[in-house]
Amino acid sequence: MKKIAPTKDEIKLMEPFLGLVLAHIHVPTTTEEFVSATAEIKAAGIVGFDTESKPTFVVGDVSEGPHVVQFSLHDKAYLFQLHRAEGMSYLLELLQSEEVIKVGFGLKSDRGNILAKLGVHFNAVVDLNTVFSMDGYHKEMGVRAAVGQVLKQRFAKPRHVTTSNWSQPQLTPQQMLYAANDAYAALKVLEALNLPREDLPIMGAIMESGPIDAPPVQ
Repeated sequence: MKKIAPTKDEIKLMEPFLGLVLAHIHVPTTTEEFVSATAEIKAAGIVGFDTESKPTFVVGDVSEGPHVVQFSLHDKAYLFQLHRAEGMSYLLELLQSEEVIKVGFGLKSDRGNILAKLGVHFNAVVDLNTVFSMDGYHKEMGVRAAVGQVLKQRFAKPRHVTTSNWSQPQLTPQQMLYAANDAYAALKVLEALNLPREDLPIMGAIMESGPIDAPPVQ
């Protein structure tokens, strides 16, 4: 039997999602900050993940994104801006790492954009849409519906932020909160699902689907 996610009206009645606050959201700008962020992300082993791109509004235009790449840990998030040359080598290392599992929603398109823009394969990826599909949900879940279904909370996606200019040199506080919590919500949903590591559908560069060795979910 196909399972059905909560409706928008049902989600509206839920308590708001308790996300990260600005004090726990970091945007590295120096080599030292990128080194520290990379070390923490690698030590975590499994992180929430997402990307943001400057939107296109003309038919036929191709996005030049991603412009921001988000990594969320259990108590903080790091936002890597791709215009910062100091952080590029560290970002590429994390994206290609088979040891750092990146968890998010709809990551198939992210993999294509990352390959097109950066020329690297996005490894050790868990797309939660696949997890929910395997569990019987008939359409792509998405972060808002998943947070409603699993955490019984309302995840806000304000359009004026989602369609804002993610390529600008300095992110606004609203952009920082949205980007960090998109990734953080994915990690919290995975935690709540409490899946054994062998049940995670991890995608890698060589093995496009199916499990690979991974650290256990904490």
